[in-house]
Amino acid sequence: MSSVSTSARALQPVVMLFGRVGDMIMLTSALSLLHGRFGRPCQVVGAGPWNRELYRGNPDVERCWTLPRHLPLPVTGAWLAVLGALRRSAPGPVYVAETMPRQAARIRRLLRMGGIDAGRCEFLESGPGEGEHYIDALLRLAVRTPPMLAAADYPPPGPAGAPRLFTLEAERAACATLLRERGWTGRPLVLIQPGTARTLSARSRKRWRGDNDRSWPVERWRELLHAVRARRPQAVLILRGALSELPLLREMHAAIGLGSLEILGLDLRASFALMEVAESMITMDTGMAHAAAACGLPVAVIMGSNPQSRVLPRAAASGTVSGVGGPPVTTRADQIAVEAVFAAWCALPARRSA
Repeated sequence: MSSVSTSARALQPVVMLFGRVGDMIMLTSALSLLHGRFGRPCQVVGAGPWNRELYRGNPDVERCWTLPRHLPLPVTGAWLAVLGALRRSAPGPVYVAETMPRQAARIRRLLRMGGIDAGRCEFLESGPGEGEHYIDALLRLAVRTPPMLAAADYPPPGPAGAPRLFTLEAERAACATLLRERGWTGRPLVLIQPGTARTLSARSRKRWRGDNDRSWPVERWRELLHAVRARRPQAVLILRGALSELPLLREMHAAIGLGSLEILGLDLRASFALMEVAESMITMDTGMAHAAAACGLPVAVIMGSNPQSRVLPRAAASGTVSGVGGPPVTTRADQIAVEAVFAAWCALPARRSA
């Protein structure tokens, strides 16, 4: 519901963040707040073509624009389209949520090149403060008002909710067909997410296998999944990942040696639909952990070097998030014992698979 005062016009916010999947999911809390404040859904400027997939069906987002993450802005024509969108959205507010210095500098350069009035803009400048969650830092930005607008005309609409994702009826139907074809209809589904952003390509997997704080040894996955199978013999255990991660999933499947363990490679939208109907999930600290929480799926998250206080996913309605490890207790996932992860998963409330 809009909180725009009766004397003010509705405006369209533009939000700029060159984040990865988890960052952009956490951003949905701020997008919802901005939609409520200014009366119109947002335009989002990001650096991943998957953002359009991420926000499909989201009532708080009207359009997504994609800029290259690393190329100089004038090298591509995308920046001209973004500048055009920024100009057409005037006098709507521009919120820059980017905190990485190099990327924030690129965005400032883009705004200067386009002649965007600085009075329309608000910048997050730095990341979360001491003990502050990243979502709270984004909301702290979203409640600020650019200098050229009157804060009294656009009051916050109320307490912000948790991040959320939306699936379409056609995607739910496709998921139901998948479950029926696999013989999984009516059975509890336990999703296992061993990969992170570094497992999406063969090149980055080499780094993931080496010195990576968010890599959990396959021997522990094997011990954990055998324990999960013993506790939930009727459940379908699904080792899931992106389509590009299937080679890794097959390798892990062979090493785990659990004949009833399933493998499933899915795109983002199909993953969201599956998360809506699954019973629980065990995952590394990665973007799909935030997706699961935003879909209301109870999830146990194995942390790496990121503290839970800053990045642990926040659950949407009916969901629960249980974090394991992270500073100051641990600084790497491989310091976390199987027993701790198993206990966190066991403690998740039961959610009946749809």
